[in-house]
Amino acid sequence: MSSGKILVTGAAGKIGKAFWEARDDKSDLRLADLDVTQFPDSAQHFALDVRDQASCLRACEGIHTVIHLAADPDPDADFMSSLLPVNIVGTYNMLFAAKAQGCKRFIFASSAQVIEGYPADVQIQECMAPKPGNLYGVSKAFGEALASMYANDGQMTTIAVRIANVAKFQQGETHSPRDVAAFISFRDVVALLNNCVDAELKGFHVIHGVSDNRYKRLSIDQSRKVVGYAPIDDGFEILEGGAQFSPSPASS
Repeated sequence: MSSGKILVTGAAGKIGKAFWEARDDKSDLRLADLDVTQFPDSAQHFALDVRDQASCLRACEGIHTVIHLAADPDPDADFMSSLLPVNIVGTYNMLFAAKAQGCKRFIFASSAQVIEGYPADVQIQECMAPKPGNLYGVSKAFGEALASMYANDGQMTTIAVRIANVAKFQQGETHSPRDVAAFISFRDVVALLNNCVDAELKGFHVIHGVSDNRYKRLSIDQSRKVVGYAPIDDGFEILEGGAQFSPSPASS
């Protein structure tokens, strides 16, 4: 779908870096972060502070699609000193800037923490409302609501991707049932973001980011249909002992 430039905020983070490293042609990318020293010369760089709306407006100039990954990812982050200015005000600044600059698509990196308030034996469907278990999840729920609002006039498509446990599992490791059920590999999250860039969509959508695990904390049934998500990996199979983890059948 996208035939224009893609802005990736938080591009120095682990997901952002995996996304641009996987692309052979980086000429359509504008990579933005506070520190741009690690970015390749083949992509545009932009020193971005999402707390500064003027900086966000400049970053979005000439952009078709925004992938907004910039955030404090710590579930225990302090609300007033970090979550409020970075995750809440920063997300507002980016959505405001994207709309003001005529961007056509905004992909917001939400989190599985948005739904951690639900019981552990409940599998979360894409249509279910946020129920955060911490203030970090609250900051991401705010981003989902704001993204929904910015799609209301039909001028910009917005997608909230509830990214779960991005990790590199190794055979023989031990992880909690929750972490395995929420696992998403780097190649699956990169593929999912690319699908969100390319899918023919209008309006606002919630997409779930977990791999094709035997048991899934988040359902991906609608995500498969809406953006053609086809994950490859299974956290339980990678660990080769995952069969011992037996959550309720409701999470299968």
